[in-house]
Amino acid sequence: MLGKKAHNMNGTLRRMWRYFAKEKGLFLLVLTMIMISSVLSLAGPYLMGLAVDGVLAGWTGSELLHMLIWLMLVYLLQSVAVFFQNYWMIGIAQNVVFFMRNQLFAHLQRLPLSFFQKRQHGELMSRLTNDMENVSRTLNGAVIQVVTSTLTLMGTIVMMLWLSPLLTVLTLLIVPVLFAGMKWITKRTGRYFKAQQRNIGDMNGFIEETISGQKIIKMYSQERRVIAEFESKNEALRMSSYWAQAYSGFIPKLMNMLNNISFTIIVGIGGILALKGAVSIGVIVTFTTYSRQFTRPLNDLANQFNMILSAVAGAERVFQIMDEESEEKNEQRAKSISTLTGDIVFDQVSFSYENEVATLNSVSFHVYPGQMVALVGPTGAGKTTVLSLLSRFYDADEGTIYVDGTDIKNITRKSLRRHMAFVLQDSVLFRTTVRENIRYGKLDATDEEVEEAAKQANAHDFIMKLSKGYDTVLTSEGSDLSQGQKQLLSIARAMLADPRLLILDEATSSIDTITEMKISEALSKLMRGRTTFVIAHRLNTIQHADLILVLKAGMVIEKGTDQELMKQNGFYADLVQTQRQKGVM
Repeated sequence: MLGKKAHNMNGTLRRMWRYFAKEKGLFLLVLTMIMISSVLSLAGPYLMGLAVDGVLAGWTGSELLHMLIWLMLVYLLQSVAVFFQNYWMIGIAQNVVFFMRNQLFAHLQRLPLSFFQKRQHGELMSRLTNDMENVSRTLNGAVIQVVTSTLTLMGTIVMMLWLSPLLTVLTLLIVPVLFAGMKWITKRTGRYFKAQQRNIGDMNGFIEETISGQKIIKMYSQERRVIAEFESKNEALRMSSYWAQAYSGFIPKLMNMLNNISFTIIVGIGGILALKGAVSIGVIVTFTTYSRQFTRPLNDLANQFNMILSAVAGAERVFQIMDEESEEKNEQRAKSISTLTGDIVFDQVSFSYENEVATLNSVSFHVYPGQMVALVGPTGAGKTTVLSLLSRFYDADEGTIYVDGTDIKNITRKSLRRHMAFVLQDSVLFRTTVRENIRYGKLDATDEEVEEAAKQANAHDFIMKLSKGYDTVLTSEGSDLSQGQKQLLSIARAMLADPRLLILDEATSSIDTITEMKISEALSKLMRGRTTFVIAHRLNTIQHADLILVLKAGMVIEKGTDQELMKQNGFYADLVQTQRQKGVM
């Protein structure tokens, strides 16, 4: 992570320069080409003025031809210099954005789960795509344009002063008016460009959310409401874009107006001076070209400033993500573990999300290696939170969690999770082959190991019925598979990982009874000798658990085996009785 969080244009530009410094050798070549092209752009009009004076003075055809050859050579060399400066600058810009994009994506992988739960996925995607592309476009064009315009402007003023101080002063009269106008305009454009980038991210997030939730939208007939909300967000984007472009569009209009005024003044005063013999006709011709060349860099600088404002708004949004604290930030004293037996202790553990009401309150229990532990209780009781703390997706606010006698905060997340496998309620599958989806549990697994894991999960039969078997490429999130089939692949992935700690978070809640019977046999093999935590809706699936923890309102109100809890005739017994009456068990 580079530098401190950027809060303004100067801070962001300084931060961007640190990326440019990695390409300083090539950037020096670009600057050299810019200087050459700028000098040649000044030499052209001067030679044209000499040619006009020469013709008026009676040059021969040979002398004029030599001057024309020099002019052609100047403009040819200028074109070559411009080509190379653009060619090399494109390479620099793409390298910088490539590095930034890689760094941003890598940092996203190191952020805690809580970060993603607080933000829309589409909005994050917008920062990776739209904002980065905005930065890329600006680097490709704006950097060269700013440097070129600055050098050309300075060189033009020097040449104009050398040719005619009086005409130079008259030309510079437009500068105060120009800067006053630009200050008024840019003061407003920055605000609207930032709003535009924010609204783009907001709309992208909404689009991603509605596309992934199409089934729910149609089930509840919410199409009109979704369309209305999109129209509202689209209108906000339209207005911010309109005013950003409208204000920035005033700059070229202002420049053209002032340019025409300046041109008129130079021609008029220059003509009078020429009649009095104070300047030559060639000088007036050169001066009119320089006057255009003087206002063009100002116009370019004004236009590029608007592009830079937009890019800075995008870069700031990128840096905001980079400045988010990664999971590893608080692991300075944590150590990596190579083995794990699965002895778990929760000692007076309390936790709350974002300083809200406590989700867990003084939870304590001891799980011995190889035990199956079931977590039961109503929605919001804290069951999933227990597993999130055990996985170190979050850290406890109070109390201590011990893994094999070591405070879990002293164990690196990566090494801890290396010994864990997860089968969640919502199966996550990637757009690749069935084989690679299973191999996600162990990247160096052989094809034989992958297929063996699928057989143990009772997934082999349905996989072989797919169009290309294990080489079948799944669609987005495995939408071409049933929920039960997706769960079987998730279980096969967990089996391949061969974990010491197994987490089953309502893994069978969305699976039919027949499929549940298929995976029960496989899971019983997988859980043998491993510490397993299970959250289940149907209590008949956890009757053989070594320990059942009954949670309510963030507290463990009962714990024991199924038989022990039934004898207590408490909350757990009521849950079992209710499910029996409803025919769930």
